[in-house]
Amino acid sequence: MLKKILLRCAILVGFSFPAVGQTQSAEIRSKVDAVISTAYETASSKFPCKLKSSGDPKMLRWHDVGKCLDSANDFVDWDDISSRLKAISKDYRLQSEEMMAVVESSLNAHALSYSKVFNVKDVEALLPLSNSLLKFLPEGSLQDLPVFNKSGERVGTFSGVYSFEKMGTISGTRNQLVLFQYTDPKGNVHGSSERLLLDSFGVPWKGAVSQPGFRLPPSSILLK
Repeated sequence: MLKKILLRCAILVGFSFPAVGQTQSAEIRSKVDAVISTAYETASSKFPCKLKSSGDPKMLRWHDVGKCLDSANDFVDWDDISSRLKAISKDYRLQSEEMMAVVESSLNAHALSYSKVFNVKDVEALLPLSNSLLKFLPEGSLQDLPVFNKSGERVGTFSGVYSFEKMGTISGTRNQLVLFQYTDPKGNVHGSSERLLLDSFGVPWKGAVSQPGFRLPPSSILLK
């Protein structure tokens, strides 16, 4: 963890690694940005997705949200993206951890706002905080937006995401779920749960629409 933090700090100051100066740091970031931009351009060809709302309170349909985001992510040729990034890493003799730090920074910087991802007519609807939505959520997005449960009750404010590893009951394989936490009116922080989140909770679409909502996941990129 400490090594990862130091790597990210090094990026912010222009790479403090002995073999990489500020000029090379800028070159690396420029090359990485070009590759990541290509990935986002490919994913964006699937956007915007039209979403309808249903229920009481009105909630955008979680299955359409998941289908839209997963389809965009799967449309990217991740083998090609990984190969191009590996080539850059090799050219500049970077360790995979160093390169991944640059890649994650670029992925965050190019994240798309929900206004470019979804086409929603019902501005009063809630955006469902499903696992499929949360796994693409950029760090810091939706922060402090009011969170409502399925009954329309405001339970608190959005306070970030976290991961939970779940063992499949049939397959026996481990699956990682991305969940969220919220802060209640008394200031207590609660985890959403350790289960599938479909349309159990939501945040107002009109508050989320201008925020970054779709970040291509770094887990799709293999550098080793």
